[in-house]
Amino acid sequence: MDACTLPTLAKKPHWHKDASSPQRSSSVQRNRLNLDVPFGATSSAWCPVIMARNLLKNPSGEEQLEFWELTENGGSQWKVEDMPGDCGHDFSNMAVMKYFATSFELCLKRQVIDLAEEGFTCEQLDAQPVVEVEDWYCGRQDCGCTYQMNVCLLDENHEVLEEFKPEPVTLDPECDDCSWKQVLHTFSEYGPGLRFISFEHGGRDTNYWDGWFGVRVTGSSITVQV
Repeated sequence: MDACTLPTLAKKPHWHKDASSPQRSSSVQRNRLNLDVPFGATSSAWCPVIMARNLLKNPSGEEQLEFWELTENGGSQWKVEDMPGDCGHDFSNMAVMKYFATSFELCLKRQVIDLAEEGFTCEQLDAQPVVEVEDWYCGRQDCGCTYQMNVCLLDENHEVLEEFKPEPVTLDPECDDCSWKQVLHTFSEYGPGLRFISFEHGGRDTNYWDGWFGVRVTGSSITVQV
């Protein structure tokens, strides 16, 4: 692995919001954050479903920033880099070759999924199908970072039916395991009327270093099981 890039301090003062670190496991395969169930709990048995496909486009940066709305693009702005990157960590899925990197000011990106355009009928959606959310994030070995996400189920008027917005996470390489971590969430029994899903995530670094020393994200997924 190449030596870590020497950072340059950005000139402007940096706003910082503290957040607790996620619970960690000694096993890389269990390095996940599931905010629905106790850490280490197993998911329900798999069963075949129709249209259980990833509705997010370009989830890992293979098409650079295509399909993403850059709602916050601070610092040196969003950038796509090759896995594992400078001072990075190997990813468990070898098929994922890239990730999105954030900078010294807040970087957020969003997709809003139109479920009708994706082929779902009103009848299917009003039956309140299970919606599963997945995301992956990590920090560098040489710089702290923060990570945040917000997923909303929306009706036809883009009013929120249900929201998943966990507390931001701060990773400090001096005391935290900053390797890739998985976020999982399941929506169910949220009422009829689902028509859109908004997915937004991102973060920044905590040292205010010029460049791309903030949180890295990849492998995002939203599936609707009908």
